[in-house]
Amino acid sequence: MKKFLFVTRHAPYGTSFGKEGLDAVLMGSAFVPVTLLFMDDGVLQLKKDQRAASLNIKDYSPTFAALNDYDVKDIYVSADCLKERGLSAQDLVIPVAVIDDDGIRDLMKKQDVILSF
Repeated sequence: MKKFLFVTRHAPYGTSFGKEGLDAVLMGSAFVPVTLLFMDDGVLQLKKDQRAASLNIKDYSPTFAALNDYDVKDIYVSADCLKERGLSAQDLVIPVAVIDDDGIRDLMKKQDVILSF
């Protein structure tokens, strides 16, 4: 069975990339093994205490807690991207594995399909 890596690179609000990416992960996980990687501004999707209501937007970050129910257990976050945004794993809404650039390269090499949102 093919291995799919979903890479989330966009901030949670301002575009539909974040929500559409999450929907794709949830849907795809019903059919294939899914790994999820947050990079660049995508790490902000996992930040605790988002104030989406002030933008008149629904906060979808609680949906990330459902990933475990969909058997999405391999969730990674770029260490450099967290650091650049002044965040740590403790600032995120779900547990993640924080990996460096070498780990990201190794992770990508092991995938059959890589989808970026």
